[in-house]
Amino acid sequence: MSRRILAAALASLLVAGPGSALAQANKPAAAPQKPPAKPATPAISPNHLALAREVMLGSGIARSFDSIIPAFAEQIRKQALTRPELQKDLDEVLKGLEPEMELQKQRMIGIAAGIYAKQLSEAELQEIATFFRSPAGKRYVETQPQVLDDMVGAMQTWTQDVSEYVMVRVRAEMGKRGHQLQ
Repeated sequence: MSRRILAAALASLLVAGPGSALAQANKPAAAPQKPPAKPATPAISPNHLALAREVMLGSGIARSFDSIIPAFAEQIRKQALTRPELQKDLDEVLKGLEPEMELQKQRMIGIAAGIYAKQLSEAELQEIATFFRSPAGKRYVETQPQVLDDMVGAMQTWTQDVSEYVMVRVRAEMGKRGHQLQ
């Protein structure tokens, strides 16, 4: 059952009240009704999808896909370490598969663009694309890998500091209540 249908069913029960549900339970069974039709998902125009793809690429998110396929190849190479005689042929096969793997990456970019198009209107995507085309937008995308690395490091330090702080505070408050924590 979809979330929308479940939410509608719960809402109707809430509006009708609990007595209504009991009254319905005592009525003879009626002929089964057709489930409510799903609201039509508006078609995504080619321009909408193209803007979604531009935003996806412009935002730098597609860079995350760039490392996945080489990681697969590296994993395969590691598994073949026990058979060094395969290395040359394996490298040739992996090299030969690169065009197919690029198609797979492009497929994922298309999927991601479709997700963006479902979540954002064409007008919103236009504004976002305009930002990513701007010098500030380009600089934003350029700095994201380092920003994210720095944020991860900062969060690790912050997590440790807050964890220690909370433990000190909890010990102090529990001490006031006559409990000693270690």
